[in-house]
Amino acid sequence: MKKIIYGESNFKKIKINNDYLYIDKTNYIEKLENINESFMIFLRPRRFGKSLFLSTLQYYYDENSAHEFDALFHDTYIGKNPTPLKSSYRILFFEFSGINTDSGMEIIYEGFKDNIKSAIYRYFSNYGYDISRESLNSIETPTGLLKYFFDVVENDSIYLLIDEYDQFANAILAYSMEDFLKIVSKGGFVRSFYEVIKGATQTGTVQKMFITGVTPITLDSLSSGFNIVSNISNEENFNEMAGFTQEEVAYSLEESIFKACSDIDKDELLEKIKTWYNGYLFNVNANNRVYNSTLVNYFISKYDYKRCTMPTKMLDVNVASDYRAIMKLFNIGDSEQNFKILEDLIEGNSLTGVIKDRYDLNRDFTSDDFITLIYSMGFITIKDEIVDGLYEFKIPNYVIKMLYFNYFTVELERRNEFKITKSIGKILTQLLLGDTKPFEEQLNEVIKVLSNRDHMGFDEKYFQVIALSLFSFAEFYFIESQPEKNKKYPDILLIGRDVRVPNNYLFELKWVKGNDNYEAIKKDGIKQVEGYLKLDKVKNIPKLRSFLLIGSKDGVEFLEI
Repeated sequence: MKKIIYGESNFKKIKINNDYLYIDKTNYIEKLENINESFMIFLRPRRFGKSLFLSTLQYYYDENSAHEFDALFHDTYIGKNPTPLKSSYRILFFEFSGINTDSGMEIIYEGFKDNIKSAIYRYFSNYGYDISRESLNSIETPTGLLKYFFDVVENDSIYLLIDEYDQFANAILAYSMEDFLKIVSKGGFVRSFYEVIKGATQTGTVQKMFITGVTPITLDSLSSGFNIVSNISNEENFNEMAGFTQEEVAYSLEESIFKACSDIDKDELLEKIKTWYNGYLFNVNANNRVYNSTLVNYFISKYDYKRCTMPTKMLDVNVASDYRAIMKLFNIGDSEQNFKILEDLIEGNSLTGVIKDRYDLNRDFTSDDFITLIYSMGFITIKDEIVDGLYEFKIPNYVIKMLYFNYFTVELERRNEFKITKSIGKILTQLLLGDTKPFEEQLNEVIKVLSNRDHMGFDEKYFQVIALSLFSFAEFYFIESQPEKNKKYPDILLIGRDVRVPNNYLFELKWVKGNDNYEAIKKDGIKQVEGYLKLDKVKNIPKLRSFLLIGSKDGVEFLEI
């Protein structure tokens, strides 16, 4: 079996020995040339394969790679259909994801300068310039380095590649709007950097440019300082340029898991992967929704080939850490407004809004600004277009839904000054083993605190969101919220990810307000649960225990049915 591309983004390493399972995206090189744009930016959520595509562009266009073109591209679309521009540029490659953003603006500035210095020195070494690194050390500013570089290489034809252009800037923005505006405003070191690049495009030294990132905030904030790039992120033709389509996922599984485990139910496994990782749409007219490719490759690499069973953990901790870091951007602008949007999204599974063309961080950060932000970060995706420019959005997949619930729990802790997450792992392990009492006590504690502070706005949906948020830390369960079972919709199902899980659970939740008839609500709830237990799709769930949870401002009553 070929190696799985997980954590590897160097195209040459992947292709030179043909050891890796590679999904060919090189037809997009031809598409990029055909749109007749020289300077482009392409935004996608983290871990979508952007860096590998950038590396592909590097080796395709680099004049230094001409001698190995056939070895690298012989079995790809672009190798069989090369364009006239192949192997015709010198490559200047900036990569900004490794800058330390935890130690203050001075360290960030030095990291930015060092990245530029390294890229320039690498260029000089690759193309035969007799310039030492020591000579670059005497130049004190990023702008000075770049100006010196373009003076030296003024007769070269350069293809400029910038990977993760906004990662360090987003980290700054998450902590300080003031610091962010300083670096992107006129005279700021990021703004000045792009102004020099813009000048190099006007002289003809930089002839082509391709930039990747996550959000458009930094680009928009640069405004007239860098208004030369075409944002192709939401164009129909490039919907699937990063990430995997359903067909590409099926091919990957055929070449890996299905070869080793020929007796497993292929359709069932494909459906599970679809639930976990699929769902992204970046243009409402595009034909295919897109999977997070890194997570698909993680799944394949961590699959238990000996037992032919799914990985214990469906989300790599490194990927989770990436997403949680970028979640800090949820606090931009009015954090209370943003939290209410997320709350509505979790409760209703959808929201409506527009995708903004531009941000102006000197003005109020609107709800549509926030919707655009979480859309570009991959926390929501297009469900449908209601009318021209007004979209209905949804949570794309199970991975993101669990991250939301984790975040919601942490925010509840922060806002209400109590601790849940410290002991929740142990509590859910006891639930797994059949002891429901610790979970009952924890949910009771949370509900009493929250409902007494905000009981006027508390309802059944909010009760359900809190329960789901607590359950989201149970890594050994698939958590289903109002799944369709024979046209009925139980509130919460916890289904073991492994057949060895000793208990599965069904929970129906009811909320009782002041003047409600408690006994009547209890009677109706019991009847509902008993009805669910008669459904074929529910009867077939092994080792199922069912509960009615009746919540009020006084706490939660658990009834096993």
